[in-house]
Amino acid sequence: MKLPNDISATVARALAEDIGTGDVTAGLIPADKQASATVISREDAVLCGVAWFDEVFRQLDPTVQIDWQFRDGERVAANALLCTLRGSARSILSGERAALNFLQTLSATATATRRYVDLVAHTACRILDTRKTLPGLRTAQKYAVLCGGGTNHRIGLYDRVLIKENHIMAAGSITAAIQQARALHPGILVEVETENLQELAEATAAHADIIMLDEYSLADMREAVRVTAGKIPLEASGGVSPETLVAIAETGVDFVSIGGITKHVRAVDLSMRFQG
Repeated sequence: MKLPNDISATVARALAEDIGTGDVTAGLIPADKQASATVISREDAVLCGVAWFDEVFRQLDPTVQIDWQFRDGERVAANALLCTLRGSARSILSGERAALNFLQTLSATATATRRYVDLVAHTACRILDTRKTLPGLRTAQKYAVLCGGGTNHRIGLYDRVLIKENHIMAAGSITAAIQQARALHPGILVEVETENLQELAEATAAHADIIMLDEYSLADMREAVRVTAGKIPLEASGGVSPETLVAIAETGVDFVSIGGITKHVRAVDLSMRFQG
């Protein structure tokens, strides 16, 4: 998995908002005080965010040494030792919160994604993310989804046309919207959100590249799979939870998109402990 190219800038923003003009509390510690610390996972998780964690200390104090026991995408158990840090006590204390924020949040997205991926492992269905990401962490969370075994949808508004209800209303019809998309953006994938089988038929006839089935019943999803017969990839969306996912995937849809794996995550419980 390729790391995003904006890690340095993302970390710089996090350090600026946290440390500002200086860590007045860490300043209480003698400048020459050396320390070691460990990061422990307090729950089972999928690890993600190592590069962001490392970048925090690279920007603060590149002499801090970090020894990792796990890599991004690996499962970690409760009470597992994730890494050990050695270096300036001031630097470790100043970077602790920013580094853990990245590691906890990105591991949360990877862990949530893996939960859904595991549920549909017996099918060919793939789990997609959405643009419902935490502000400023778009590329980081997209990377975390990959670490959890998921698949990235579009990164932003620039790399795929996704025609939704309001676009269709403004354009006049699904067919008109697709034709305009082809004229303005040749070579870019065109996806259409549909709400019923009639709209599905129009999107199919207009040669959409991908069709989203928004809030379809299971019966209608199965019918959509039958009538498209594998000619157009189908993405199910809306009303997806761990309780509903398996039945949706078993209809034969190609993808299920889940905004919750990025916007509804709960930070993984990690802690940094200084060693005596």
